[in-house]
Amino acid sequence: MDISVDGQKLDLEWVEVGNNVCGVLRGCRDASAVAQHFVRTGWSSRSSSWRGYEVETSWCRLEVEPIEGPDILLNGVVDPQCFDELGGVLHRLGLSYSLELYEGDDTLVREIQV
Repeated sequence: MDISVDGQKLDLEWVEVGNNVCGVLRGCRDASAVAQHFVRTGWSSRSSSWRGYEVETSWCRLEVEPIEGPDILLNGVVDPQCFDELGGVLHRLGLSYSLELYEGDDTLVREIQV
């Protein structure tokens, strides 16, 4: 996968927040294909491990990492007001997924299961 730096960088207000979103993308083993999908929607991407990627835009930064089985682990930070927009980006992949949004004290605030 080519690395794209064309997308927006995470807004400074979210850089120090820490992880507040996690999820699983089911039925996909190829983190590169997932990263490419994000790039096509205007996000930037870079390799973050042997098989993982970091994707970001002004309101979200995610680690996209393959895990055991045919799934991809997602975790990072998202502007809570854009949580549904993140779900929309994943929905356009056409795969089932789950996303969880947490507050600073690790309290589950919202969940999406598709």
